[in-house]
Amino acid sequence: MPRTRKPKPVPASPPESQSLAVNGPTAEVLTLAEAALYLRLSESDVIELVRSQGLPGRFTGGEWRFLKAAIQKWLSTASPITQSRKEAQLALAGKYKDDPDLTRICEEAYRRRGRPITEDD
Repeated sequence: MPRTRKPKPVPASPPESQSLAVNGPTAEVLTLAEAALYLRLSESDVIELVRSQGLPGRFTGGEWRFLKAAIQKWLSTASPITQSRKEAQLALAGKYKDDPDLTRICEEAYRRRGRPITEDD
């Protein structure tokens, strides 16, 4: 009588990592080099954006980490610096229209530059 082989046990699929459940897919967390590639910038430029324009990132364990979704959100919104500059310019628009010294100040500036006050002169 021929021998029959026992079916090999199917290995159980490994349980999903607990860190994956907590942190999300690793493709969503970028290193400094990956964030630089994603933004098409140098690594030093990315760090400068973190400091100067609020690019969201974390320096932990001696390394930078960035959430891809946070970078996308940062790219899609105007920077706070740009918004505050625009607000400041709008606040100044027309502020001095009724200033009695404005005409005298402008005339003095043109005189010092040796230029006519109007293009018609």
